[in-house]
Amino acid sequence: QITGDQRSHVKAMSYGLAYGLSTYGLAQQLKIAPREAEALKNRYFDTFGKVHDYLESLVANAREKGYTETIFGRRRYFPALHSTNRVAREAAERAALNAPIQGSAADIMKIAMINVHRRFAAEGIRSKVILQVHDELVVDMLRSEQERVAAIVTECMESAAALKVRLVVDYGVGDNWLEAH
Repeated sequence: QITGDQRSHVKAMSYGLAYGLSTYGLAQQLKIAPREAEALKNRYFDTFGKVHDYLESLVANAREKGYTETIFGRRRYFPALHSTNRVAREAAERAALNAPIQGSAADIMKIAMINVHRRFAAEGIRSKVILQVHDELVVDMLRSEQERVAAIVTECMESAAALKVRLVVDYGVGDNWLEAH
């Protein structure tokens, strides 16, 4: 029961804040005054305080260890976290904030794509995954395989990682990407 604008605001804040978006950047993205963006950001963190604590811990842990890790243990190193150059240090902080989140999402997508490929091969599916865009797979699909392809892709994506929250997949079908949305 929310509007498209409300969803866009929350999505922009959730993703933006996880990527280290500044108040000014949030204001620009949402096309609102910086004062209003600051109030939204404060309200967001008041509501989701553990998110703020988690994001702060990512940078602190990276500064201590020198790296971050995805949920699958893939590491990314950040030597610039100790730089005397403020611009380099702040860029490394934003990257350290983002790396475990975006890196874990990328790992999940890679696992899903490998599993889809294996299932297609095992079941003689001729349709092919041709593109990955963030959390989407684009499949060049034979219409005769639509039901099976949808089931395989959904199953492989939803089971790519065992998380505390369930991964849920939506899909669309069309003659081109625009029609499938």
